[in-house]
Amino acid sequence: MIKRWKQFGLFALLGLMLSWLVSCGGGQPTGSNGDRQTVEFWTMQLQPTFTDYFNDLIADFEAENPDIQVRWVDVPWGDMQSRVLTAISAGTAGDVINLNPDFASQLASRNAWMTLDEPVPDEVKATYLEGIWQASTLGDETFGLPWYLTTRVTLYNQEIFEQAGISEPPATYAELAEAARQIKDATGKYTFFLSFVPEDAADVMQSFIQMGVPLVDEEGQAAFDTPAGREVFQYWTDLYQDELLPREVLTQGHRRAVELYQAGETAVLQTGPEFLNTIATNAPSIAEVTASAPQITGDSGLKNVAVMNLVIPRSTDVPDAALKFALYVTNEDNQLSFAKEANVLPSTVASLEDPHFTDLPEEATPVEVARSVSATQMPSAEVLIPAMEDIKELQRILYDNLQAAMLGQKSVDAAVSDAATEWNQR
Repeated sequence: MIKRWKQFGLFALLGLMLSWLVSCGGGQPTGSNGDRQTVEFWTMQLQPTFTDYFNDLIADFEAENPDIQVRWVDVPWGDMQSRVLTAISAGTAGDVINLNPDFASQLASRNAWMTLDEPVPDEVKATYLEGIWQASTLGDETFGLPWYLTTRVTLYNQEIFEQAGISEPPATYAELAEAARQIKDATGKYTFFLSFVPEDAADVMQSFIQMGVPLVDEEGQAAFDTPAGREVFQYWTDLYQDELLPREVLTQGHRRAVELYQAGETAVLQTGPEFLNTIATNAPSIAEVTASAPQITGDSGLKNVAVMNLVIPRSTDVPDAALKFALYVTNEDNQLSFAKEANVLPSTVASLEDPHFTDLPEEATPVEVARSVSATQMPSAEVLIPAMEDIKELQRILYDNLQAAMLGQKSVDAAVSDAATEWNQR
């Protein structure tokens, strides 16, 4: 659910203004309404699907807190990042904002969010999954509260695997490469599609960490210019040059991966469990032969999880009320209820232990099976891409040099070295 971040130009234009406004304490209009404080709550494209849920949630909160009223503003997904940048710069942002750590960390580095380490008691912090709490931490400061999670599973076409004589789906990248060769030889089809477009999802970057290669060291310098890093570059270069990846991986994004899987042209798709319903609608014959397995990983065993969080602008006029509402939205009971409503995972320990995620009914649907697989991955799941400034620039540098190696324009050694040099000298 981590969307592509395309706002570099706007971000650069607003950077100086944002830093000035935040340092000067520029705030939004008062959040008071007579004797009541008003908390403005911004979400990303949750209407109309969850309108009733949030109206009820807000009504319950206001009943428990008669001195606070909540004004809910739902923003289209594609508009959220530019709107947040503009509003933070102008001092007109909401008081509680639904973002993800990847984007929120870009503004956290500019002191835009209220730090939560002291206001949130240790016993409350302990209710959240520890690794997920760390996803909204930059340096030594926490800038957001974890909310709902999604972790990919491996959907695979059992029919294609049977045609290739493969009885089990791949669990590691090494097994994936073997399956890719076997399936191509037996059926002429590709096993999977992974985008190497710099503006697309960071799946390839995540593969480095899963294969045991950190992206940066403690000083923020490139940590992938190592023999292990070269092995990852070589892995993807070999798959492409051996024609085991579609040519479009260099030019098209994840949407193409979905199209190919639904057309029966690829055998594996890594995505969220809920996407099975979409496949059933768009390609029912493919859905019938689709099964789910854990996310493909490397020797590390690590699996990636996408996090949605709640942040509070430092400039809010109602910090206490905003924090109270954000903690209410993300508490154990409300996380569990929303996870059931939206078919996502909660980020609190107790919620994830609910039978809804652990016990499968006898006549479990494919989505229920996939959801259970997804939930069982959480003990080994982390946000693999660290919250850091310029992370999208690192992705561009890595992908550009990977593409050059895959196309034979550079050797793998040169591509790794060039990528490290460009990052370190940026």
